[in-house]
Amino acid sequence: MSSISSSPTQNAAQGPKPTKAKSVPVHYPFWFGGSAASMAAVVTHPLDLVKVRLQTRTASAPKTTLGTFAYVYRNQGILGLYAGLSAALLRQLTYSTARFGIYEDLKTRFAPVPTPENPKPRQSLLNLVLMSSTAGFLGGIAGNPGDVLNVRMQSDASKPPEAQRNYKHAFDGLIRMIREEGATSIFRGVGANSTRALLMTASQLTSYDVFKQFCLQRMGMQDNFGTHFTASLAAGFVATTICSPVDVVKTRVMSAGGKVGILHLLSEASRKEGLLWMFRGWVPSFIRLGPQTICTMVFFEQHKKLYRRWKGLDE
Repeated sequence: MSSISSSPTQNAAQGPKPTKAKSVPVHYPFWFGGSAASMAAVVTHPLDLVKVRLQTRTASAPKTTLGTFAYVYRNQGILGLYAGLSAALLRQLTYSTARFGIYEDLKTRFAPVPTPENPKPRQSLLNLVLMSSTAGFLGGIAGNPGDVLNVRMQSDASKPPEAQRNYKHAFDGLIRMIREEGATSIFRGVGANSTRALLMTASQLTSYDVFKQFCLQRMGMQDNFGTHFTASLAAGFVATTICSPVDVVKTRVMSAGGKVGILHLLSEASRKEGLLWMFRGWVPSFIRLGPQTICTMVFFEQHKKLYRRWKGLDE
């Protein structure tokens, strides 16, 4: 009996079947977002301070961005523009670490499965909004203590001497708040803050991903600084417009002394200043949030690029 077998020539011709390498999502360190946002905060802190001063200004205070900037610089010097920087860093190390880390983790966990027809599937816009909203809400809660301190320390110099708190730094302010006002004081305005953080993250991070994909796939741009700059600038515009009303309410609640209800604050401000008070400081908010978004996303992308290079991963 003769056995039927494949000839060596036939085996060599057929060879082993090629296998496609699976596209495995990269798990980046959780702290990348907080690190990138902290770097951005150092660059943009003076703009954030001017925004807070405008939103909490008194009747005699300057009413324009340049006027407020010049007033602070003339009376307090360059260090005055960096008042509350320690609180801003504490805020970013909690708030941005949580929201970026959770958002990136959710995108990795629920990444669409590649198929032969669609080897690089994209997340749907709805999924991105839901994941970024969840990340932003939790980040707002985590970063609330630092946010309260940030607002208080930035607005302190604009108050009468008897009303100033004079926190030495973020940790001094945190200890004094708990000792003098109770542990719940560090979560003052958490409702408005977490809502604003939800809107900020949903509008900022989602729109950045959408604009970045548009630049790469529709405009033929490369995954480089130009794309990151363009996408983050557009994301900053979207985020400022959506978040401005909640940001103003949050700032006023956090800077107020005692127990001030949001409804009371809304009714009083609307009665005295009209409905447009909710968009007060939009221009300085955009002037601050545009560069802040650009710096944050560029630093974040560089973190990821260096990590992939260190790990020897393909782009």
